[in-house]
Amino acid sequence: MKKSIKIFVFAAGLFSLTSCEKFLDVNDNPNGPTEQYLILSARLPGALVSTINQETVQINQLAAFWAGYWGTTSEATNKFYKEKTYNGVAIRGTRDGIQIWEGTYNTLLYYQLIKEQAQKENAPFYSGIAKIMQGWHFLHLVDIYNNVPFDEALNRTLYLQPKYEDGKTVYEKSVSLITEGMAEIKGAAADQSPGKADIIFSGDKQLWARFANTIKLRALIRQSQANNDAYITAEIDKIKVEGSGFLGLGQNAATKPGYINSKGKMNPFWETNYRGVNASATNHVDLRPTQYIIDKYKGLNDPRLASLYVSIGGTFKGVLFGNPNVDTQYAAKSTSAFKGPTENDGKPTGLFKSFDQALILMGSFESLFLQAEAANRGWIAGSDQTFYEQGIVESFKYMEVDAAAFTAYNGQETVKLSGAAPADRLKRIIEQKWLALNSISSLEAWSDYRRLGFPEIPNSLLAPAPTARPLRLMYPESERQTNAVESGKQGNDEVTVGKVWWNK
Repeated sequence: MKKSIKIFVFAAGLFSLTSCEKFLDVNDNPNGPTEQYLILSARLPGALVSTINQETVQINQLAAFWAGYWGTTSEATNKFYKEKTYNGVAIRGTRDGIQIWEGTYNTLLYYQLIKEQAQKENAPFYSGIAKIMQGWHFLHLVDIYNNVPFDEALNRTLYLQPKYEDGKTVYEKSVSLITEGMAEIKGAAADQSPGKADIIFSGDKQLWARFANTIKLRALIRQSQANNDAYITAEIDKIKVEGSGFLGLGQNAATKPGYINSKGKMNPFWETNYRGVNASATNHVDLRPTQYIIDKYKGLNDPRLASLYVSIGGTFKGVLFGNPNVDTQYAAKSTSAFKGPTENDGKPTGLFKSFDQALILMGSFESLFLQAEAANRGWIAGSDQTFYEQGIVESFKYMEVDAAAFTAYNGQETVKLSGAAPADRLKRIIEQKWLALNSISSLEAWSDYRRLGFPEIPNSLLAPAPTARPLRLMYPESERQTNAVESGKQGNDEVTVGKVWWNK
């Protein structure tokens, strides 16, 4: 079957495998594309940008609602309705659904092509990156869908109906794949570096190793309640022996491939949620923070609040997620919109900085809070308090808060970790992580809620039942049609019923 593959051209500064006029169109079998057009230095940035676009826009948007960050104005009561009602059937739909499954497997296939070509051309840095990113995507597929195809997933020529593997197995295979990728990168010669084609770390081996270890730590933290202690201990020991550590202060996994102020070529998070070309309307009109997160920031005297949202009459006002009623107090003019440069004298703000701002795949703040939890659990050396405080500092930095504000903020009894009761320490770590990940890496916040049950996020007012919460996504309609036997073996996949394997 012929299939058009849109190839990202780094030099052109484009940012999606599936949009923009200047993409190189190659009509060919995706398992055997024309080599002269698909050099590795063109393929890799395209795949990386495809990853980060999906993570920061499509996945982040869904999870921002379910992690307690976003709601809508009264004027937008009927928008994002499937997210508010946890309507799994609508979400999985081919036409109007949220196609996370399809987009992820397309990107996984692209990394597979990179990996195979890199192995032929003796380019271990490229194949190593491809393996790490495949591990990233498979882990997130499990976080969202539970059991998924792995071994048979990326060769549809041989496996038209690939077999599913249980989520725990896919997790372990993904961690191993990341370990393999890290070893290949570390073993690459200096002249095998991808350089600028690596739009995340510019060919920095150490940062790739730390990023890989941090992804693995995230995967292990995810299993904290899953009675898998022996495996966690063994993998933590491997990370310690490897010795590169984790992403630290100032070390963000982020991409800035060359966005331009043109429709479809701007930073997609900016263009989707803040301003289009010539300040055209976006989701910025309809989206608002929940009153819950506003109250959390207020209750902690958190300086990030004023950098994130526009004040209304000298205060900040949020909305109720899933509120079905048209109520003037939750109208657009009565509630706090996201703040951006237009509302801040042209200066960057907490989330919106410029049309060409870098997109965060994994922030240093997330890494530091992961390390804080790992230290709190006794998995790694170091002080949970130190990692915790560094995580807050890095979040302040990213959200454009003056560094001098940290001392007073951290001195509050409701914030500081020193002196906190043992039972409260982990809750504070997760709460600050939740505040730092706000609208940036929302899937991680939603996953923490599923794993631990805090913060105590209010349920949607349109939830199908008072205790019904979103636990996963249903397998997509396209998969039900083309791989019905295998997908049908996976049990109940209803959004509010079927749990992912680590959600005990």
